[in-house]
Amino acid sequence: MKIFDAHCDVLLKMWLNPQIAFENEKSLHITLDHLKKTGAKVQCFAIFVPDHVSGPEKFHVALQMVDIFYSKIVEAYDEMKLVTSKREIEALESGEIGAFLTLEGCDSIGDDLSKLRILHRLGVRSIGLTWNHANLVADGIMEERGAGLTTFGKEVVRLNNELKLWTDVSHLSEKGFWDVMEEGKYVIASHSNSKKLCPHPRNLTDEQIKSLIKRDSIIGVTFVPKFLASEQKASLTDVLRHIEHICSLGGEKNIGFGSDFDGITDTPAQLEHYGKYEKLINELLKHYNETLVKGFCFDHFARQLPE
Repeated sequence: MKIFDAHCDVLLKMWLNPQIAFENEKSLHITLDHLKKTGAKVQCFAIFVPDHVSGPEKFHVALQMVDIFYSKIVEAYDEMKLVTSKREIEALESGEIGAFLTLEGCDSIGDDLSKLRILHRLGVRSIGLTWNHANLVADGIMEERGAGLTTFGKEVVRLNNELKLWTDVSHLSEKGFWDVMEEGKYVIASHSNSKKLCPHPRNLTDEQIKSLIKRDSIIGVTFVPKFLASEQKASLTDVLRHIEHICSLGGEKNIGFGSDFDGITDTPAQLEHYGKYEKLINELLKHYNETLVKGFCFDHFARQLPE
C-alpha cells in the first residue's frame, strides 16, 4: 500500500551529523531501505532550523538543508525523485519514491518575502508558518501571548496562495490558525492530533478539526507520543483512537499521516521507525475498508496537492 508521510526531520539529523548516510543509518527512523521495503510513495522532508541558530544564520542553515536534500537524498539514489506537484507524483514509476520539500517555521525568512520565493524556486511546496515560538509571521502555540498573523504573516499566506503552496497550521497559535482559515487557500495540518483525546497544546480542538474538514483540508495524524497519550506510553492503539475521533467528526476523508519521525526521540510502541508502518496498515484494515485505508495512507494528501 502506498504511503504519503507529510512530515519528518531527517534533514535536521543529517545537518547535525554530516556523517549520516540516508541509505541505512541505524540512528534514523526513516532510511532509504525503510522506504523501499515499506511501500513509500511520497516522503515530505522538512527544513527545520533549530532555535540555537542565530537570526542572521538561519537562512544560510535552511539553504544547507536544501543542499543536503538534493545532494545526499535526491541525487544520491536513483529511487528518490524530487516531486513538487500532483502531476509529478502521478508520474512516479514503480519503485520510485517522491521526495517533497517543506519548510517548518518561517524564522529563516525573517521579514523578507524574496527568501520565501527563493525557497519555492528550490522546490519547497509547503510552508509551516511557525514552530512553537513567535516569529515575524505569527505566534507559535507555546508563545504565551497567543497572537495571530502579523501584517507580514498575512503577506506570507497570500504569497503561498499565489504560488499554490500549502500553508501548514501545525505548531501555529490558535488565533493564528483562525487567521489562516480566513486568508489561506491551500491549508493543511501536517502533523497534529486531537486535543480532546490528548490535551497537549500542539493538538487541535474539535472546532479546529471541524473547520479543516469543512474546507476539505487534510490532517496528518502524528506519531509523537506526547501528542497521542498524555499519561501513559503511547502505542499504535493510540494512533487508531485519534483516527477514529477525527472520523467521528466527519473527517474520514480528511485524514493522512505526518509521522514526525526523526523529530522525536521516543516513539510509540509498535511504531519504532518507518518500517513499522506495515503494522499500522494491517491494524487499520481490521477496522476500515481498503479504500479508506488507502486514503489515510496516501490518497487524501495526494488529492489535496495543487496541480
